[in-house]
Amino acid sequence: MVKKFSMLALAGLIALPAVASASGGANANDLERKIEELSMQLDQLKAQMAEGKGSGGVSQADFNDLTDTVNDIEDRSESWDLAARIKFYGDFRARHDYYNADNIDGTSSSSDTLWTNRFRLNMRVKATENVEFKARLAMYKAWGMESTPQGLGGGYPMWDGNSTRQPSDNALRVDRAFVNWNNIGGAPIWFSIGRRPTTDGPPAQIRMGADERMATPVSYMDWPFDGISMGYAYRWGSDAMGTGRIRFCYGRGFEDGLENDDTDANQNDMDFAGLSWDVMKKGNRFINIQSFMAFNVFNYPSFQSEFINYAASFSPDQGGYGPQLDTGNIVHNSVVYQDKIADVNFFAVGGWSITDPNSNGMFNDYAGMGAAQQMAGMGMSQEMINGALASMGMEGTPHTDSENGYSIFLGARYDINSIGLKLGLEWNYGSEYWIAMNPGHDDMYLGKLAARGNVYEVYGIYDLPAGEAISKYAKTFIRFGYQRYEYDYAGSMDWNMKPYDLDDAQEVAYLNAFNDYSGRTTVESADQIYVTFEAYF
Repeated sequence: MVKKFSMLALAGLIALPAVASASGGANANDLERKIEELSMQLDQLKAQMAEGKGSGGVSQADFNDLTDTVNDIEDRSESWDLAARIKFYGDFRARHDYYNADNIDGTSSSSDTLWTNRFRLNMRVKATENVEFKARLAMYKAWGMESTPQGLGGGYPMWDGNSTRQPSDNALRVDRAFVNWNNIGGAPIWFSIGRRPTTDGPPAQIRMGADERMATPVSYMDWPFDGISMGYAYRWGSDAMGTGRIRFCYGRGFEDGLENDDTDANQNDMDFAGLSWDVMKKGNRFINIQSFMAFNVFNYPSFQSEFINYAASFSPDQGGYGPQLDTGNIVHNSVVYQDKIADVNFFAVGGWSITDPNSNGMFNDYAGMGAAQQMAGMGMSQEMINGALASMGMEGTPHTDSENGYSIFLGARYDINSIGLKLGLEWNYGSEYWIAMNPGHDDMYLGKLAARGNVYEVYGIYDLPAGEAISKYAKTFIRFGYQRYEYDYAGSMDWNMKPYDLDDAQEVAYLNAFNDYSGRTTVESADQIYVTFEAYF
């Protein structure tokens, strides 16, 4: 009986290489163990034949063929081990959004059915013991569209800072791709280079239903970019404090290309540089301090768009975008604390932005600059123009003063594990001059952490009773929520235009006049409802 079973199993080994390749190496250890077992059985059969105890119906020729098959499979098992180094896993999300916004001019903007699909495929593989490659490809599109639907992405088409982060077409694009060199010189030091993991940072994983941190920077910095980092990991020496990491990060937010002195004097590469310090991590308790500077910040990014190119021919005070310019630097600081007590996850985040404008200005009063041009066209002297603008509380020249902005972000989530339900509540506030660097936000229409005002959100996550998980990455859930936006000041992640006070009737009138002239709208409040179906595999 043993002999017959061995023969059947040996014959079945012919299919094992294909199975190993299809599984991505998931069962490589099992295959190796099976080969060893079958080799032992073959040796036993060989010994029986040598002792003349019978072959159980196996001829010498068949026996030799089976021996060759086992030897061949053992040789080929090395390639299975190579394939086992590559891990693939991913996720799919279908999402429905309802959105309605009330604008300062009394109009409204709405969409009752926006459906989107997002597919992401992760890959990781070690090149050597201490060098590992990680990547994520992503496709993100709206149903019935092969471009960005109107109103998404701040009206901008896809560019490097929102690629794979706002719906576009059905292309599978590189979302992340980087190499980590760990344990340099045997020390807890690492170096990393490539397309950075800089979106959906802490504490976003709590609201998004993820089990672990999804990115390096705090979620105020939600900007896909390419760059490098170098870090050091340590232990506090106290069990209560756990571990920590500090890293220097550098990246490029915009590449200007070949510069010509006569035409490119006002445009340079935009870079990020700073520190991200995981002060401590012990269980669910986590503290991070982040500080960086954005150098040579552009007034708007580079697009391949006929509309944008047309708008660039008009200055901002004339309703256009004007030529691409450097506007100066922005310093950004933030701190996050998150923890869990019993079944309650909670966090507190604070942010502080500081502008350092050049002569092109930041937070420019485009309504005032447009009025100044009209007055100059009427033959008024500069003194008369300045006096008229001052009486109206307007500014006719670029705003070159440094401004400070602040934000606070609080949230909690209660996990009802007995029924697979999680319920959460979040609130964030941004001051007049607050800037969040988050063109890669995942809030569909308006990035809530960039709001100058209040945003309230309630949400739920329900783990679907969909049977036993097939892999360690597997989970399926429905996420649903409601967001309420209430703006105190105009602008969202905008350092170009003055944040007009939406509670000041005179400033609203100026802004409405400018919007009529430029064809823009300004949101005063908005409501959004979303439902997602998500599967990780």
